[in-house]
Amino acid sequence: MPLRYTTHNLNCKQALHRFSHDYFGEGEKYMSVKKILVTGIGGYWGNHVAEKLAENPEYQVLGMDTIAPKQPVPGMDFIQADIRNPLLVKLLKSEKIDTVYHLAFKESARPNEAAFDYNVMGTMKVFGACAEAGVKSIIFKSSTAVYGAAPQNSAFLTENHALNGSRSYGSIRYLIEIEAFCNGFRRQSPNVNLTILRFANIVGPTVDSPLMRYLKQSVSPVLMGFNPMMQVIHEDDAVAALAHAGSGHYPGIFNVAAEDTLPLGKLLGLAEQRRIPLFHPFAYMGYGLFGSKGIRILQHLPIELDYIRYRWVGDLKKMRDILQFTPTYTADETLRQFAEQRRSKSPAPEPETRAAYDTDHLRETIERRHMNENQADDETDRRVPTNE
Repeated sequence: MPLRYTTHNLNCKQALHRFSHDYFGEGEKYMSVKKILVTGIGGYWGNHVAEKLAENPEYQVLGMDTIAPKQPVPGMDFIQADIRNPLLVKLLKSEKIDTVYHLAFKESARPNEAAFDYNVMGTMKVFGACAEAGVKSIIFKSSTAVYGAAPQNSAFLTENHALNGSRSYGSIRYLIEIEAFCNGFRRQSPNVNLTILRFANIVGPTVDSPLMRYLKQSVSPVLMGFNPMMQVIHEDDAVAALAHAGSGHYPGIFNVAAEDTLPLGKLLGLAEQRRIPLFHPFAYMGYGLFGSKGIRILQHLPIELDYIRYRWVGDLKKMRDILQFTPTYTADETLRQFAEQRRSKSPAPEPETRAAYDTDHLRETIERRHMNENQADDETDRRVPTNE
């Protein structure tokens, strides 16, 4: 039997020596095993996707990162190395890697040189190494935020829509730059099947995402007069979609989200999250001119204001018909589960519950209808002639 190594203390060069020929030296039966490399194994996505992949007995999973995963993945070998390591090509060839899940990505609110070098330049080096080493497939995780939120957006944005996302927000900017590179990579490396999954807002008890940080604030700002449609996807479904993408031949770009969409107001209501309405010109002034020292409620806003003002809903036809993936959770179920889990961890119930939200919404409706009726009565009074 070939040896299995748990290489928690090996660097890239050492791993090459210890792994060489161990899995393929005793016959053709080992050649049927699909070898997968997951980058960013020390982060949430790398760790959870590797764990999901390792459940399949037909896969042999290698994880790679500069830091070891917090939770060891049974059956996975860990290689401690940076994605920009020049020995990556040699490692991919030596291990006969079939598929690479490139999940090494450092979130950054503001653009900076270190994040650019790791996220964008690092991705270029990984993809280049894959092409040189003969890797068959690459899976990359992106976001529907790359489309941007704008008043002219159609109801559902297809994967061919222009990438007009905010370039002042670091992570979105880097994803746009990476996807621009991917367009050229497909032409230059047609033998590599590149799959990009653009996820909607990811929600769950353990994931860290911009929407989760927005929902975990003491109160969430909303812009008066705006209630855009929103998409979400459960964190478990996001992991399942990534694992599914590597199980077959699915080159291309796919929007991935729960089937149902929700207005932002209902989303906050289901999440049992308190809101504070802001007059949007003042909100933009504070956010743009003064940043974190502007309006107090915007001090730690994890998403740009346009993304809670305008719609940016992805079309899911390709997800259903080509990727053949169906999320387990609806958006409604995802948010209700989040609210229930947060409530169970809270020492006391939130002062504003979903019922309170419904009451506020009904009160606003009554007042608006009453105002409309008064305006109609005034119009009638002006039209009826008076008898003198």
